[in-house]
Amino acid sequence: MQYESVKVIHQDEVHGGYRLLWLNAPGIAPHVEPGQFVHIRVPHMEASVLRRPFSVYKADGSVLQILYKGVGKGTRTMTYLRPGDTLSLIGPLGTGFPALSPGNAPVLVAGGYGMAALYLLARSMPVQGIAFFGGQTAPDILCVDEFEALGWEVRIATEDGSLGEQGLVTDVIDAWWTERKDDASPVEVYACGPNAMLHAVARRAMDRDWRTWVSVDRNMGCGVGACLTCVLRVRDESGGWEWKRSCTEGPVFECREICWDLEK
Repeated sequence: MQYESVKVIHQDEVHGGYRLLWLNAPGIAPHVEPGQFVHIRVPHMEASVLRRPFSVYKADGSVLQILYKGVGKGTRTMTYLRPGDTLSLIGPLGTGFPALSPGNAPVLVAGGYGMAALYLLARSMPVQGIAFFGGQTAPDILCVDEFEALGWEVRIATEDGSLGEQGLVTDVIDAWWTERKDDASPVEVYACGPNAMLHAVARRAMDRDWRTWVSVDRNMGCGVGACLTCVLRVRDESGGWEWKRSCTEGPVFECREICWDLEK
């Protein structure tokens, strides 16, 4: 982890209000592992003491790419960033996704921003597998071409049926599982998205004995384990539970570790 003053290279509008921000971060970018994040101090918001956490979409050489949407004051301010502007970054932060277990087939599950957060993982996998993407409408489905270019099969669900199958991403997972009921090869799941989606994926994983890693979505104040705003209940060795910080011990946990019945 380090602090770095980085330069904006440029940013592009993708679709549906999403934007891709390119940063020159030679001190941080080479060290990013799949599932980690950076904490950004948004410029021109001196009255705000908190940084904003962002998953890393791509890290190539000295360049970081972050996919975001202008939905709040901080991210709306970021849409005005121009080439040459300076940002303060802390990173890379958090514990990312572990390597795929030998012999397992990888399955990725993403909702919204989770698609971007899983790209580095997909790129680093020793084998390609299947990715399930879910969103409310077609503009919420991101990065499909990029995943397919890596050799991944992508299946899509939207709640309004405007792209892919109509329904939730877990509906598409259930249909796929029915298709492969005679296939006994083990799978390993990596998921990132809203907590309700992660919980639904975790229930299926535990019912089917899938090893499953989830990147939890928690509010983070400091990003370095000091403020405790991002804690969640995780099972301990005695059969009870303990608090863990999603910014340092996470954001990635094996789904059986989390006390889902105690999470909101």
